[in-house]
Amino acid sequence: MIYRTLADLVLVVHLAFVLFVVLGGLLVLKWPRLAWLHVPTAVWGVLIEYKGWICPLTPLENSFRARGGGAGYSGGFIEHYIQPLLYPAGLTRGTQIVFGSLALLVNLTAYGVVIARRSRSGRELSG
Repeated sequence: MIYRTLADLVLVVHLAFVLFVVLGGLLVLKWPRLAWLHVPTAVWGVLIEYKGWICPLTPLENSFRARGGGAGYSGGFIEHYIQPLLYPAGLTRGTQIVFGSLALLVNLTAYGVVIARRSRSGRELSG
């Protein structure tokens, strides 16, 4: 029971990580200092997609699931709703590159806005 719970917890952390990679730039719009955490996280997430690497959270989750005595899911919330977001059926290298590119585009746009705001506020202070 504990290993299944740990596997579910890792899956939730994994989802939060993915969401932070993709949407963290939007949080930086509100809290610019968060960029120090988000930039390396986003670089890592995009590299995983572009290179086809396996995120270390995936084998950790699988290890907990195996120790919990199961490979299948009983159809709970986490398995039914969250897991397909992280592990879509038919995931291909092309799809991974699209995901990585979308994350990169969202974040470059958000950081472009942050930079524009900073340069505008700098001009207002000096002018």
